Amino acid sequence: MPDITPALVAKLREMTNAGLLTCKKALTEANGDLNLAVDILRKKGAAAAVTKASRETKEGIVVQYIQPGARLGVLIEINCETDFVAKNESFRAFCDEVAKALAQDPKADVEGLRTAAVAKLGENLRISRSQRFEVSGHGLVAGYIHTGAKIGVLVEVGAGKEATVAGEDYRQLVRDITLQIAAAHPIAVSRDLIDPAVLAKEREIAAEQAKNKPPQAVAKIVEGKLEKFFQGFCLLDQGFVKQNAEITVKEHVANVAKRLGDELVIRRFVRFQVGEAFA
Repeated sequence: MPDITPALVAKLREMTNAGLLTCKKALTEANGDLNLAVDILRKKGAAAAVTKASRETKEGIVVQYIQPGARLGVLIEINCETDFVAKNESFRAFCDEVAKALAQDPKADVEGLRTAAVAKLGENLRISRSQRFEVSGHGLVAGYIHTGAKIGVLVEVGAGKEATVAGEDYRQLVRDITLQIAAAHPIAVSRDLIDPAVLAKEREIAAEQAKNKPPQAVAKIVEGKLEKFFQGFCLLDQGFVKQNAEITVKEHVANVAKRLGDELVIRRFVRFQVGEAFA
């Protein structure tokens, strides 16, 4: 019999918004496996879609550095032991220094910086992950750090003409895209870029939820649920937050592109949130 602790039940409830008793039953059925319990609840329709199967609790910040000219940028998550240090000016200065160093050279040895910061702050510090984008062709890289520095975004948006990149309409579009990603938490630019394993699991869960429906209706139900998934987690399919989701991000980008007489493409993005589990 697995040890289903109150803390484990509470964690599952936080992840799925399901009831305490429902969470406990799912954990018991899953022999205490948190990730399997999430899938069990979703198949029963008792949990909303989650993009991360588990989350870790840790302190730290997300920091960005965009080189002058905005053709290169980095996004980094750096962790510490306490929120007190996460808000410390010396810690944030160290994070900024690391970001700048890795922007200039992705293979830079920053261990010396980390060791010095550990000695100064008295806490263990860890550079958890980083992402570096450099523009190929016409376009720019932009970053956004949400208030509190717990969420950060890095995005590359391409253009067909160099003259477009210097324009304020184009730059406003890129800023709006960073805010969209921070607020709406997409997991891919478009549906064709969704991890096939993620898509297969969504299809499996949708089919399980529809198993008691007439056979001829199951396929339509599954496709309908997948469409909602795409609208929730594919950036281009999401409702554009700045316009109250009245149009999609894809439609907004197309409207700006038409106004500018150019072809605009959201090439790639990353979104880091302090404390989330990642592969």
